[in-house]
Amino acid sequence: MLHASGISMHRGARTVLAEVDVRLEPGQVLGVLGPNGAGKSTLLGALSGDLSPSEGQVLLHGKPLGDWSGPERARALAVMLQSSKLSFGFRVDEVVSLGRLPHASGLEADRDIVAAALDVADASHLAQRNYMTLSGGEQQRVHLARVMAQLWPGGSGQTLLLDEPTAMLDPLHQHSILLAVRRFVEQGGAALVILHDLNLAARYCDQLLLLADGHVRMSGTPDQVLRAELLQSVFGLEVLVQQHPERGHPLVIPR
Repeated sequence: MLHASGISMHRGARTVLAEVDVRLEPGQVLGVLGPNGAGKSTLLGALSGDLSPSEGQVLLHGKPLGDWSGPERARALAVMLQSSKLSFGFRVDEVVSLGRLPHASGLEADRDIVAAALDVADASHLAQRNYMTLSGGEQQRVHLARVMAQLWPGGSGQTLLLDEPTAMLDPLHQHSILLAVRRFVEQGGAALVILHDLNLAARYCDQLLLLADGHVRMSGTPDQVLRAELLQSVFGLEVLVQQHPERGHPLVIPR
């Protein structure tokens, strides 16, 4: 699917990313963690093709990302940025329908897909609203519906890249959005999700990549990455890590 090897990014004399490797596999959610300035959004920019790495390469299905045509790549790879904003008073269903532009599936099919994507994002009731009148959290859910519509219905060979999709969301919608991502990968897709909430990462991610100062500090399962000593060294926060009493994944508790 989406593989990056030896990705480095330099800005002047500063190294923002240093030889980062990423492998997104079908049926897997990869969570990217790290403090502010760790290089998380820069990595997503390189993986999406918005930024050109100083070193290394990104391959989508074995072909360099730059060799894909725009519509072809958009049918295989969808990106939701942390600052997805619109300055036009489109209706919500019109915003979500932008995800269907790379396709030629017809107006009737696209209308059904937009409705289904809005339902997945728990935003059906917003369909006729003016996007500009929505709260930040509602706008976030609309953009999730847009990228879901872009890859609908999801399946083998498709990749979703999400930069802090739970930002500005209440606890209920944080979980419902990540459940939607899990359902997407269960159909054979792959997803990379940048998160700040360590417990959400523990619950919904299969693999984690922990960045600090542009370097990979650790990658592996949540049990391997979410260790108290490592988290303290990266975030400067003293924590307890216990096992969730019902689900068994790590539970991170600040001291």
